[in-house]
Amino acid sequence: MSKGFIRYEQKNGVEYASVYRAKRIGAKKTNDIEWLGRVIDREKGLYRSRERGIFSFTLNGGYVEQQIAGEKLILDFGDSYVLNEILARAGYMNLIQTAFGELANTVASLILYRSLQHGASCYAHDWWEGSYARILHPNASLSSQRLSEVLKAIGDEVVQRGFFREYLRYIAPLCGNGILVDSTGLPNDICFPLTAVNNHGGQISKEARLVLVLDKESGMPVYFRYVAGNIVDVSTLGTTLSEVRAYGVDVRYAIVDAGYYSEKNIRLLQKHRISFVMRLVPNRKKYKALINEHATDLENAKYLVRYRERVLYIKRVEIDLFGKIGYAYIAEDIDRKHDEVKKYIFGAIENNDISTDEMNAEMQRKGLFILVSSDPINTKEILPLYYTRQAIEQVFDIGKNNADLLPLRVHGMESFRGHLLLSFLTSAAYVLVNKTLKKGNICAAGAYRILRNLKCKVFETKIIVQEATKKMNEIAKWVGLTFPLELPLMCGEKKTGK
Repeated sequence: MSKGFIRYEQKNGVEYASVYRAKRIGAKKTNDIEWLGRVIDREKGLYRSRERGIFSFTLNGGYVEQQIAGEKLILDFGDSYVLNEILARAGYMNLIQTAFGELANTVASLILYRSLQHGASCYAHDWWEGSYARILHPNASLSSQRLSEVLKAIGDEVVQRGFFREYLRYIAPLCGNGILVDSTGLPNDICFPLTAVNNHGGQISKEARLVLVLDKESGMPVYFRYVAGNIVDVSTLGTTLSEVRAYGVDVRYAIVDAGYYSEKNIRLLQKHRISFVMRLVPNRKKYKALINEHATDLENAKYLVRYRERVLYIKRVEIDLFGKIGYAYIAEDIDRKHDEVKKYIFGAIENNDISTDEMNAEMQRKGLFILVSSDPINTKEILPLYYTRQAIEQVFDIGKNNADLLPLRVHGMESFRGHLLLSFLTSAAYVLVNKTLKKGNICAAGAYRILRNLKCKVFETKIIVQEATKKMNEIAKWVGLTFPLELPLMCGEKKTGK
């Protein structure tokens, strides 16, 4: 009989192996098939089966029983179990499998790592060894060298386009046709074309910029792109909308910040019949003209509007928006005006070069801001609508604080793109978990800290889950789960290969 060859195959996201050896039965040639089991490390020839446990195998040397260095018998269980269950039930893990194929175990493990542990990816393998994620995603390749290759692989343009096609189909049932668009800086000292000096809101930094698109209804991340740090927001809206539409996203409403206000952008939105709301920056002639015309009669009870704990005067007027009818909302925040006037007076009252008329004119402008829209909106509804923008700020915070968006620890364009995609995936997972936890009084990060203390013990053929505390059970109840007493160690693995 020949030495044969080892055949690998994927089933439900798990890699298995068998040995095929050619043999003859009379005149007939056939294969003798020997089942090896689940692949632990293909390069090292490590496998796991129910009969042998963990072992190494080579065609020349045969079987050698061994224990994987660093493998633990007690694992962190609760956090990875609950997070993985939420994402699996939401169809998110199926999305990962479809989009990334043989890399799915590694990508899924990295999403869990960034969600639950944080920190440099070089520690991901150490975390994985002590986590139930090792059982959930046994074929993850998390060595530092391999992770660099994975980031480059998922940073490939073909891979990312394939992912977004699948992802946008996945989130379509959750989404409306309105989007939020904003950008954030990614400070770094990487020597590549995207790093440049930026002056954003008076803050000087050396950075690249991340542009993010969010769905207005669900708060789910929709799309991301990146630009060089010295490209201003106003220049990015057209390309961002074009790329989103190229994936078949039907955008009918856009809410953007003041940095995107320009004649070019508004005409683009008008051309595509996209309704919009945006803030008007104070240095615009239109802003100054509206303030001069309407600020004097703004403090009238008929314009009073309450928004949460704020009270404002808001006056809506019809305006010309580059050849088409639009609407401006001149607003005065009463508390903000009081604070700004007080601060201004302390600096101006003893300045003999400022006349009382100049002081009156300046104080009249304090606490004011202007929003513009393509459609007439009730003044009581304009602020709740515009401040849905806060959702995108929250996702930026999630990316930076809970998805390892910063600091950037990559070199090269493809690795950078892969890093951004992984942060995007982790942020989307965080939003999904928060939605699932909305019945409780805890956020995803708080739940993970509590659940991490639920351990499991690993035996030869099964895992026994330790007792959960009251808080752990409450979290499980909020997400519709109950903790199992025990789980099979190798779910779905064949007993024999013949």
